[in-house]
Amino acid sequence: MFSLQNVTHAYNGATVLNAASWQAAQGAHWLMLGPSGSGKTTMLHVLAGILRPTAGQVTVADQDLGALSPSALDRFRGRHIGIVLQRLHLIDSLTVLDNLLLAQYMAGEPQNPARAREVLASLDLAGKANARPHELSHGQAQRVAVARAVVNKPRLLLADEPTSNLDDVRCVQVLDLLLDQAKGCGATLVIATHDQRIKSRVANHYELTAVNEPRAVA
Repeated sequence: MFSLQNVTHAYNGATVLNAASWQAAQGAHWLMLGPSGSGKTTMLHVLAGILRPTAGQVTVADQDLGALSPSALDRFRGRHIGIVLQRLHLIDSLTVLDNLLLAQYMAGEPQNPARAREVLASLDLAGKANARPHELSHGQAQRVAVARAVVNKPRLLLADEPTSNLDDVRCVQVLDLLLDQAKGCGATLVIATHDQRIKSRVANHYELTAVNEPRAVA
């Protein structure tokens, strides 16, 4: 489903990813593990096409991301890649429903309120469609961010440290939520985390250590 081949990335001359290679099948679930500073967020952004690596090839759904123009890459990401960032980036001037409809519009897809409401209902948010993000609890806002990430039925779903600041109960709930939503749209799921509590729940692990060669552990 996706493939990284000898991916290297550097910031201001400092290497943060070094010859990373990784392949994942459609529908597989992965944890990307590593301590702070090991490059997890950078790797996630490379997979999402938010960052272009300094060297190497990134292929998602048979598409070489490096071959796309910036505008084509934005459309491809919107249609095929869903991402839940640490900062949720919900637009407070829009309702919850309109945040999801905007995700459809930005992907070049027809706006489909029925699909957006279906996703909200699946996340127990049907009653929040007309609310503004500032009116939500943190947990509700996080679920809206997940809804926005899956509204276009992505083939790849990415989440950056979704459980690290949560108590044990909420940690389990958020992990279950991501697993269920990934299964619901048949997406490959990658969760970047240093949270050891969820390590046993996902079979495939990709481990990063700062600047060293990453290794995949099935």
